[in-house]
Amino acid sequence: MTTELAAGIGIAVATLISEDAAVVGAGLLAAMHKIAWTTAFTAAFLGVWAGDLGLYAAGRWLGRGAAERLLRGGDRALPRLQRSEERFRRHGWLALALCRVVPGTRLPTYLTAGLLRMPFWVFCSLTGALALAWVGILLAVVAKVGARAPDVIASQGWLPAALVGAAALAVVAWSRRKQIRSFAARVPRWEFWPAWLFYLPVAAWYLLLAARHRSLTLPSSANPGMFTGGLIGESKIATLRELEQSSPDWVARGFLIESGPEAQRTKALADGMAARNLGYPLVLKPDVGQRGSGFRIVRSDAEAAALLGATPEPLIAQEFLPGPEEAGIFYFRFPGAERGRIFSITAKRFPVLTGDGVRTIEGLVKDDERAALIANVYLRRLHPQLGRVPARGEIVPIVAAGNHAQGCIFEDGREFITPALEARIDNISQGAEGFFVGRYDVRFKSYDDLALGRGFKILELNGAASESTNAYDARNTLARAYTILFEQWRIVFSIGAANRRLGHRPTHPLVVAREWLDYRRLERHRGHSD
Repeated sequence: MTTELAAGIGIAVATLISEDAAVVGAGLLAAMHKIAWTTAFTAAFLGVWAGDLGLYAAGRWLGRGAAERLLRGGDRALPRLQRSEERFRRHGWLALALCRVVPGTRLPTYLTAGLLRMPFWVFCSLTGALALAWVGILLAVVAKVGARAPDVIASQGWLPAALVGAAALAVVAWSRRKQIRSFAARVPRWEFWPAWLFYLPVAAWYLLLAARHRSLTLPSSANPGMFTGGLIGESKIATLRELEQSSPDWVARGFLIESGPEAQRTKALADGMAARNLGYPLVLKPDVGQRGSGFRIVRSDAEAAALLGATPEPLIAQEFLPGPEEAGIFYFRFPGAERGRIFSITAKRFPVLTGDGVRTIEGLVKDDERAALIANVYLRRLHPQLGRVPARGEIVPIVAAGNHAQGCIFEDGREFITPALEARIDNISQGAEGFFVGRYDVRFKSYDDLALGRGFKILELNGAASESTNAYDARNTLARAYTILFEQWRIVFSIGAANRRLGHRPTHPLVVAREWLDYRRLERHRGHSD
């Protein structure tokens, strides 16, 4: 064995002990003309890359088996592992790129890549490219400064890390250029920001109001007649039944289908429809729900039976009202006040696609300036017909639920607030015992009728956690949207405080937290919404 080959093997093995030290040592040998630079580079690169692949293999064939044996028999743990697998498959390359420049993170990251079955060719190609860059940078530093390389690297350690980090980010940016363009398009369109980001100022305002009123759950006192005041977990059918008793002409016909065996629920649906003279299409939606989650329109016994079988939680069956118009009316009244007021009206517009005889439904969604920003919502709903090419001029509805999270368009409808409508809504509201603030979702034939306080039916009434949804009008500035929501929550807290003075105690925070966790558990098992 030649001295050159022996040195190369020694360098490669040494990288398994300390990568950076071995690479610098290889560079120093080359700088002293003990070995060729090509030998130093090749040996160091192959050693570093082999170590990366070895960690991946350990995670894939040893760690994976141990994890599956540990989780076997766990109804929840194994599905969680599979979901983590899918997430790492989509985003793990970013972790690989960053761990090359973050000390101490390579070993756990590469083991995790194997454990979660990241495709081998992805791991192999990305770690290979990063190893090439890293070894090249370290050897270039050695070639430049010679024996002072260890001290230079120690004192200027940020430089190679920064260079490799920049290269890694460039690779990331290129591979995710479509997502970056989509994100850039969303930035000025605040109505499509992620909920966690948009609601940060609202959450801060809520906490400020809670501190001012010395109660985290004071809004639960705003509507003493509702469970938790309508913050979370309230039954929609319970509120509708009370409205039916006091204002039967203004409420859409509906009934509750309790949990139970599928055959029993199917019979309950048939009996309820017959008793109320209802037919298809029919709306089925969760009795406890938010943001249009689980809203479905069924058009036959077969569709209804399939949904009842797939959704074990209690569902409301409600007549389908063709409208074609829908609005959200946010109302409030202070305890003891003679009359209440309409705070806002939101006009809801249901977007459609218009076929051109050329593009598929998927293509029409992705090419539409607005629809493309929430394409994931529309494409999930339209999945069975994404490849269909609508005829020229054909209208394709893409959302039926009047909810912004489901893709409905919200516009400020303040021009429809009239004395006649305000008097009608106030009369209905005062008939609902213990109700002071919330939003009615109503359907009707024309806005002329609505302005006259007639011709509408109430789909549901939401309590303290409902929003003045006119804030989401795209014509609003971000500041205007927050102004509306801040004022809405100020009113809710003020009404809660007034009711607390009358003896209505707020719901305990632990109860609210428990209901929120229960709701999140239910929501995860729901399918798409129409």
